[in-house]
Formats: sequence, structure tokens, C-alpha cells
Amino acid sequence: MYRRRDTRRDLLIAEITAELRRYGVDAQHVGHAFAGQHGLNVTDLQALIAVMDAELADAPITPGRLGEHLGISSGSVTALIDRLERGGHIRRDRDPTDRRKILLRYADRGAALAMDFFRPLGERTDRVMGGFRDDELEVVYRFISAMGASLREHRDTVRGARPESPRRRTD
Repeated sequence: MYRRRDTRRDLLIAEITAELRRYGVDAQHVGHAFAGQHGLNVTDLQALIAVMDAELADAPITPGRLGEHLGISSGSVTALIDRLERGGHIRRDRDPTDRRKILLRYADRGAALAMDFFRPLGERTDRVMGGFRDDELEVVYRFISAMGASLREHRDTVRGARPESPRRRTD
């Protein structure tokens, strides 16, 4: 489309870019299907992913950090957490080292729903990765990590450039 395809490298770059775009769109469709089946909206799903990622990194996320990550106000994040907690998706735990601090974690019910839904995708992913040697996976990991960092950097730049929403006049 807008990328040159004059050389093999140009063609590969164009095709990889197209595949990444399609992968992102398809991943959104899968996420939206999960959300739709469980009465969640897009922000709910993004919050659940953030909670999961934080737990996988062994660094549970706080409500404040979740609000920053999602770009929403403290009131909105409280309503979001309340909704996800009522639905059995997450739970609030006190930080054992600082009882004033709240940590968000996946609740057993929420984890079970996610596992049931995403298990077939995980099995497909395992089969695909099984077709690559360890040294190839190292290159793929390096590539996808760098692409993810690049995308997050652009996301943060775009977020910073957003105009403030017009405020209602109160007079």
C-alpha cells in the first residue's frame, strides 16, 4: 500500500507490517467476543488485561496505577473496579507490607472464565511456536518486544497530544 515493495526486504517489511495490523485487529475481535460473552466493555477488558499483566510480572497493580494506565479519572476507576469486583472478575487485596495500599488481583471466577475462553487460543499458539527453533523464537521475541515498545511509545505520544475535552459551562 504505502510501503515500497521494490526489494525483498521492502516486501518483507510491508508484509510484516500488514500481518501485525491484521493480528491486532483479530486480537481485538477475540477480546471483544470475550467481553461480549461476559457483559464487559472495552475498558473493562483493558483493565482485566492490565491486572493480569501486573500479576504475571509479580507486581500487582494499584487502583491509581490502573487509572493512569487506562487514562481515566479516579472516580471512573473506582466505578470500574466496583463493577469488575461485583462480576467476580477481580478482587481487592490489602498490600501485606502497607495495609493502606490496595492491590488488584484476578478473582478465581474471573480467572476461570478467562482460562475457559482463551485455552483453545493458547493451544493454537503453542502449536505455532512448536514449529520454531529456540534461536528463531529468540529473534521473534526481540522483534515483538521492540515493536510493542515502539507502539506504546507512539500511544503515549498520541495520548499526550489529545486536546482536552470541552468542559460544560456552569454559569
